[in-house]
Amino acid sequence: MTNLAVPALGTFADVAAYMRGVGEAARAAARVLARADTAAKDRALAAMAAAIRRDEAKLLAANAEDVASARAAGHDAAFVDRLTLTPTSIAAMAEGLEQIVALPDPVGEISEMRFRPTGIQVGMMRVPLGVVGIVYESRPNVTADAAGLCLKAGNATILRGGSEAIRSNTAIAACVHEGLRAAGLPEAAVQVVATTDRAAVGHLIADEKHVDVIVPRGGKSLTERIAREAKVPVIKHLDGVCHVFVDAAADVDMAVRIADNAKTQRYSPCNTMETLLVHAAIAPRVLPPLAAIYAAKGVELRGCERSRSLVPAMKPAAEEDWSTEYLAPILSIRIVDSLDEAIDHIAKYGSQHTDAIVTNDHAAAMRFLREVDSSSVMVNASTRFADGFEFGLGAEIGISTNKLHARGPVGLEGLTSRKWIVLGSGQVQA
Repeated sequence: MTNLAVPALGTFADVAAYMRGVGEAARAAARVLARADTAAKDRALAAMAAAIRRDEAKLLAANAEDVASARAAGHDAAFVDRLTLTPTSIAAMAEGLEQIVALPDPVGEISEMRFRPTGIQVGMMRVPLGVVGIVYESRPNVTADAAGLCLKAGNATILRGGSEAIRSNTAIAACVHEGLRAAGLPEAAVQVVATTDRAAVGHLIADEKHVDVIVPRGGKSLTERIAREAKVPVIKHLDGVCHVFVDAAADVDMAVRIADNAKTQRYSPCNTMETLLVHAAIAPRVLPPLAAIYAAKGVELRGCERSRSLVPAMKPAAEEDWSTEYLAPILSIRIVDSLDEAIDHIAKYGSQHTDAIVTNDHAAAMRFLREVDSSSVMVNASTRFADGFEFGLGAEIGISTNKLHARGPVGLEGLTSRKWIVLGSGQVQA
């Protein structure tokens, strides 16, 4: 029987051999998880959450070392923000795992059963994907989120975090393994790659024998590299060029509140607004008060000529601003003359991530929902809600702008697939 222990890096002479061992252990663990009952998975998740809460001080101490190293290496503020753990974010990790416990287990769900003229019953069964490889940068919370979601969906997971978060990820993984042991599940069900050698990524994304899907969580260059080089299917998004469109029929106070929150609640997440579109009919009532709020918060505004005529302090926007994901206190603003013009702008410059409309016109809202081709489309709500936790998924393994298999925040259902099943009573083909 294949060893279900987590391979030790020192066991192997080179990275290729080590990663092959990781893949073999994950594949074996995935077979165990595929038959694990819901109660065992939930016990593991609850024990993981309890260990994370108990070890808050250890996690903060490990993370402080990572943050200090990242700052010393010259990483920018957005990078450091994504890397940093706080008591609040640690509590959120534990709460996310506890929410996953409360979610229905999708594995084994049978649907769409129907009789055929031959007497057989044909339907669909939801099953795990198998082994999920996750390559991520700077976000240590991904270690817990991904472990929890993959486990509940019956998948083994291989986690390859960035070198900048190795101490944080290792400390969180210790809590995860404690939970797996408490439930009698193999530790190899969740493996954090022990080497920071970049070659490990290349081996992971090419391991078609042991890995079923790759999820990149990081900057655009990382995601582009994985999409370009992977032999394993990839669930991904590249940019988060998110828009809020303030329609002519918007409530002004609501529009100001949403546009403020969508940009300034946090600057580094991929669901933060990067371009504000405002209908010309309402712009004189919306832009001046918004500009004052942004100025007080230190947000640099870059606008079209019409926007600058209302807010002269605004810098002129260049063509590349409309397609830029700033991840910083910078915002592009454009005045448009119609809903059609707003939708055309989003189609041309957007990244199919998250876009919102503020309006009291039901017909305009429905058109926006139908015609904007993004993974999350919102009416009268901040783009910051495009998140697995906020959508009730417990947590998310990432955001997908793919159109096949999974789209938007990827939770339990996105980590499973369906297969055909047939139930007969002795039928044979004529």
